[in-house]
Amino acid sequence: MRYEGNIFRPFSEANSYLLQCTIGCSHNRCTFCGMYKDKKYRVRSLEEIKTDIKMAKAHYGDVEKVFLCDGDAIAIENDMLLEILAELYQTFPSLRHVGSYVGPQSTLSKSITELSALRAAGLTKAYLGVETGDEQLLQEVKKGVTYDEMLQAGKNLVNCGINLSSMVLLGLAGKGPRSREHALATARITNEMNPQYLAALTVTPVPGTKLFRQVQEGKFELLDPFETLEEMKIIFENITIDNLHFVGSHASNYLPIKGTLQKDKQQMVDTVNKVLESRDSRYLRSEKMRGL
Repeated sequence: MRYEGNIFRPFSEANSYLLQCTIGCSHNRCTFCGMYKDKKYRVRSLEEIKTDIKMAKAHYGDVEKVFLCDGDAIAIENDMLLEILAELYQTFPSLRHVGSYVGPQSTLSKSITELSALRAAGLTKAYLGVETGDEQLLQEVKKGVTYDEMLQAGKNLVNCGINLSSMVLLGLAGKGPRSREHALATARITNEMNPQYLAALTVTPVPGTKLFRQVQEGKFELLDPFETLEEMKIIFENITIDNLHFVGSHASNYLPIKGTLQKDKQQMVDTVNKVLESRDSRYLRSEKMRGL
């Protein structure tokens, strides 16, 4: 397989064939993200992409899952995306899943008709970096959209039948009263968006990012591990929608936890409470075991 630069994927796509459709991210201005800072965004040619698919066929034979890289493949023009999807499903008879990161602005640039066409062509899952439901915080971290725009992007994906994984960041507001506001607002936007999955990660400063510089300069104070669990607990307690799959097993999190809300809600809250009450770091993932 051939790739340009570092390649990133959601942890749930570990067994997927990674097809690089774009180089970098079309937005690439989030203050906390260092994933594509070494790349200038561009869309690869359809010829290159089809050649890569042929190479994957020769190497793997058949695959069941594909993830479209880099950061925001949905930004590609719809006709081209539809041709990529058609090529994938024609090449791999067992293919049942195609996922992609999606940016809120790129998602909003697609009409409902276009998104529905992508779903009909086999785009089954979208990973949307919601990060927070706090309007001010969305502006501060430069997501490029308002609360209402972020909500609409997510709802459009859900309404078109694309499985939506909403990704949020514990600790994004730093220490202080805004930590609770961030958690409450994140629960609120989740309830209104009604995704199939809620994936929580924990803020981890990456060298070269604005957030990293803010931490070094003392302008941003990171939460301690137990404070991130307080945020997680607030989110659990304020989620009201049903059949929401919570995925908190990402390597950045101090306490790997997952379950389905509302079914497992009490058990999930009890698990967090046990650790909070004990304040025993043995329950936590150590710093050297954490990652992005």
